[in-house]
Parts: sequence; C-alpha cells; structure tokens
Amino acid sequence: MAKRVTIADVAARAGVHKATVSRALNKMTEHQVNQATARRVRKAAQELGYVANAVARGLRTNSSMTIGVIIPDLTNPLFPPMVRGMEHYLAPRGYTALIANTDGDDDLERAAFDSLSGRRVDGFIIATGRMHHELIADAYRRGAHVVMLNRGSTDVPYSLVTGNDAAGITAAVDHLVGLGHRDLVHLAGPKDFTTSTVRSSAFLAAVGRHAGVTGRLVPTTALTIEAGLVCMDGMLRHGDVPTAVVAGNDMLAVGVLRALRRHGLRCPDDVSVVGFNGMDATEDLNPPLTTVQVPHFEMGTEAARLLLDDIAADEQRSVTVSLPATLIVRESTAAPRRAARVA
Repeated sequence: MAKRVTIADVAARAGVHKATVSRALNKMTEHQVNQATARRVRKAAQELGYVANAVARGLRTNSSMTIGVIIPDLTNPLFPPMVRGMEHYLAPRGYTALIANTDGDDDLERAAFDSLSGRRVDGFIIATGRMHHELIADAYRRGAHVVMLNRGSTDVPYSLVTGNDAAGITAAVDHLVGLGHRDLVHLAGPKDFTTSTVRSSAFLAAVGRHAGVTGRLVPTTALTIEAGLVCMDGMLRHGDVPTAVVAGNDMLAVGVLRALRRHGLRCPDDVSVVGFNGMDATEDLNPPLTTVQVPHFEMGTEAARLLLDDIAADEQRSVTVSLPATLIVRESTAAPRRAARVA
C-alpha cells in the first residue's frame, strides 16, 4: 500500500517548516504566510497528492471540523440553495456539513440534534425555528454554537440570517395597489413561525398606508401547496373572491393557482397572485408567478460565516442579518378587469 503523504513531506518539498505548511493550507490561517511561500506550499502539496488529515487536525484543535445542519424539508426547493451556500463557505475552510432532514417532526428534530451532538459537531445551523422552541432553548442552555436560518426563535438570543421579509411583502402590496387592487388577502403561514409573523405584520402595515384598500389575513396550517389549495378552495366555496392574493410563500401560491382553476377562475384576469421566496420553477408556472425573490444561496453562506466566526472566537453573538428581497413582476399580476364569479 502506498505511503500516506504527510505535512513533513510537503514541508521538505517546499523547503519550509511543517508549521508553515499547516498555516498555508488552512483557510483560517493562510493570511499569516507570505503569498509567494503559500503558493509554493500549495504547489508542493498538489504535486505530492497531499490530503489533509481532518481527524488529526481535530485532535490537535479539539475540533471535529463538522457542522450540523438541521432542515425541515429537503424536498422544498427553498432549502437546497441554502445548503449549497453553506458548503460553498465551509468546504474551503476544511469543514464538512452533516445534513439532517426532520420533515417538521419534533421527535425527528430532537433525534437529529442529539445524533449530531454525539458526533461532536462544532456548531449548528438550524432552519427549523419556531417562535417558542424547546429544542433551541435547550441548545442555548447547553452552550451550543448555533445560527438560525430563515426562521428564528423568540426564546433565545441566537443569531438569525433571513431575507428582508417586511420589505418584500411591502413591495408586493404596493405593486398590487399600484395596479388598482383594493381587496387584498394574505395567506399567512403557521402562527408559530417568525417568518409568518413578520410577513403578516408587514402586510397589514402596508395595506394601512393606502386609503380605500382592505387587507385580510387568512392563516394556513402549513407552507405547502396542499395548504394553499385547501385554504383558497374554502374561501371560493363561500363566495369570497378577493381581486388579489399575497401568498406567504411560493408553495402556497401554487395551491392558490390550483384552487382558482378548479373554480373556473383565471389568473390574473379574475385574481392576481403573488408568491414569496422566488423559487426557480415559479417562472415556468402558468401564468409565470410574480414573487418576492430572496437570496437563498447567500443566506446559507452568511449563516456559515457567522457560525465559524463564533466558533473561532468561542462566543455566541446575537445578530440579525437581513438580506435584500426583490419583487420579480411576472404575468400572474395585472390590473383588476372585472368582478370575479365562482363557477
């Protein structure tokens, strides 16, 4: 069996000390090495086929070089770009992300957290936050390094990375009012999600700034296509046909479009629809969906950056990073053309 290439081998090839090799090949310390020397070290490592021994590094630094990532639903197109953003930041710094999917189940979430803790991950990025969240409070009591992603928790002062939900919803309402809509409905997500609370409050505040415009909140049980379909179907069955709907996310918006078709209504002729999150597939819907686009990849990158900074400083900061949200206007919104009628 071929002999494993070591740091000593790389140091000999590059003509430097072993400590210089360690610093040059570590993204966290490479700035401590002269650029020309660092290039020589990297070239020597490449020529020899050197691969860093993460286990050995972990023993020296008391670090596993792994991050636990807890996601509520990996089939939701919202989350894969976030995970890619995390890995984009973590991998060059020698870290590996261990991904756990919970399907929104409390027991699965607890099992994932305990399993990842047992693997001695250095910290967590958690996207399953709720307003009052026992697991998150427990993690804080344990002193775990955590950054919340997309949704936060009001129980503990963990850092949160999110899109600017309030600005996005405000832009959606202003767009619809500018088209002439006066009867707006917001399909809000579950009340124990911080995203639902922020978006609902922003909707009511935005509507309140426009004279003669009414806006209603209609809660949904989940942020899924089925929940949007059931909610909108129930409204239409009772003859409640607003001229415009601002959905709490794109999945709910897809459910709204399905309900409209079932009742013989057309979008945007009868009802305009706006989504939230800006998932790639929304451009291919019929009609293409007007939506608030949120930078999911950048959110994942920023969450990873915050977490590694906290780990390096051995502290737990409490900051909120809100990344810009942009309204993307497509064909699902237009000026109201006539009073809608339920088929």
